[in-house]
Amino acid sequence: VQLQASGGGLVQSGASLRLSCTSPQIALRDFAIGWFRQAPGKEREGVSCIDVGDAARYYVESVEGRFTISRDSAKNTVYLQMNSLEADDSAVYYCAADHFCVSGPNITLTKYLEIWGQGTEVTVSS
Repeated sequence: VQLQASGGGLVQSGASLRLSCTSPQIALRDFAIGWFRQAPGKEREGVSCIDVGDAARYYVESVEGRFTISRDSAKNTVYLQMNSLEADDSAVYYCAADHFCVSGPNITLTKYLEIWGQGTEVTVSS
């Protein structure tokens, strides 16, 4: 089972992008979906997570107020709307699915299923 992330690109600082996460195999409404990113030479970072039933949404502090995670169950898609992009947002972005979001200083997912997508690259020029 895999997820498909798309929507990345090259934009200027201050611009917006919307990433999409979908799957031809599973109904995303049944899972918590997380967005993660990894920049060259850096560890993977949890960016945002949305719980099953959209009960809660979580954001890493650095994107709070700029990024919004949402789910469209009719389209079987989870979005990450990214506004006011900064050079530090440049990374490969991945979506993942599992049972629950895990919040705290770091945002992640539980590790029961570990369903991941292939990543989409975001480059923000300053």
